Amino acid sequence: MRLTRKRLCSIFIAVYCLFSLYAAYHVFFGRRRRTPDAPLRGLRKGVVRVRERRGREQSTLRSEEWNPWEEDEKNEQQHRLKTSLQILNKSTKEKKHFHVQIWGKAAIGLYLWEHIFEGLLEPTDVTAQWREGNSVVGRTHYSFITGPAVVPGYFSVDVNNVVLVLNGREKAKVFYATQWLLYAQNLVQTQRLQHLAVVLLGNEHCNNDWINQFLKRNGGSVERLFIIYDSPWINDVDVFQWPLGVATYRNFPVVEVNWSMLHNERPYVCNFVGTVYENSSRQALMKILEQDGSDQLCWVSAREQWQPQETNESLKSYQDALLQSDLTLCPAGVNTECYRIYEACSYGSVPVVEDVMTAGGCGNSSAYLNAPLQLLKSMNAPFIFIQNWKELPAILEKEKTINLEEKIQRRKRLLHWYQHFKTELKMRFTNILESSFLKNNKN
Repeated sequence: MRLTRKRLCSIFIAVYCLFSLYAAYHVFFGRRRRTPDAPLRGLRKGVVRVRERRGREQSTLRSEEWNPWEEDEKNEQQHRLKTSLQILNKSTKEKKHFHVQIWGKAAIGLYLWEHIFEGLLEPTDVTAQWREGNSVVGRTHYSFITGPAVVPGYFSVDVNNVVLVLNGREKAKVFYATQWLLYAQNLVQTQRLQHLAVVLLGNEHCNNDWINQFLKRNGGSVERLFIIYDSPWINDVDVFQWPLGVATYRNFPVVEVNWSMLHNERPYVCNFVGTVYENSSRQALMKILEQDGSDQLCWVSAREQWQPQETNESLKSYQDALLQSDLTLCPAGVNTECYRIYEACSYGSVPVVEDVMTAGGCGNSSAYLNAPLQLLKSMNAPFIFIQNWKELPAILEKEKTINLEEKIQRRKRLLHWYQHFKTELKMRFTNILESSFLKNNKN
């Protein structure tokens, strides 16, 4: 019995030891086997990701290493780039190649530059010895120089194309203009200039024969002539009409349109500020205004002698008259065309124009058959044209029936027309020079 118990205890102890060993085995050796299993799964996933990345990299490398169209694509890209650069260079060369310099040796040059081209000048001081500016219209680059220091032979000429702005209204002015034309013609003959055009303030009677010898058709160097007043020479081939514009020699400014100019009630029906010449229609105008009592409705400031210069006070008074009047009376002077017409347009005051031919050689041309004021009429100027100042009382009576809203719309139409007029002239001027100068370059 004791033996049996001893055997049982021994067996039990042996089993216990075996169980302990088995447990210890699983605790220590079993975990070591399972623990690497998790990292293995992560490793497998990492391997997959690495393989995918390597696959993409290899795919990219393969695509970089081998592209059957690569050479064609590169050639096509280079060709497109080269073509684009050629177009750009060609355009740039054309713009740089066609450079026109304007030499402003008459006050009308400032109307061309500041009012029509809307160009700026540096310095802004109007008394400066030398002033200059730049502007681009289409493919034409314009530069403008003016001032007392612009003297023949005393400034560098580094352009091929020149527009010379001259005053040929009086004998003394003609002499001065002739010197400039001789200088410019010499530059053309010595090939320092290629092309020459002229903007001319002509004689008010259209007696401009002195410039005929300088026209290219007569053996001279002036390819295109832009002339003021209704010259019978105008043919729209090599002679073109140009507007008189505002009196820049009296410092008439570029006027900025504002809300009050358009919408305010104007206290005067009309205005006339100017010189009354003896035995002229202006005397008849003054009598009609006085007899009808219309001088009480209109701003009237008449003088007997012409004054070439304005004081600051007189200029301000004149501008106020334009700004505060619905109509501006524009009687003919030595010529039908006068500065007052354009100055009235600047302020939205409708010009009432005496539509009569004056003495002298002006009149219809081969291009126009509606003198006087052919250029303005051809562009449908929204003016009131009259043949006789006896028509004025009826016009003033009609003004009394027009309400403010109608007047506002009329001002808008006039100001819009005037802006279009200047823009159209700028484009015409540029097109004429381009078609002439560039065509002759090709020839």
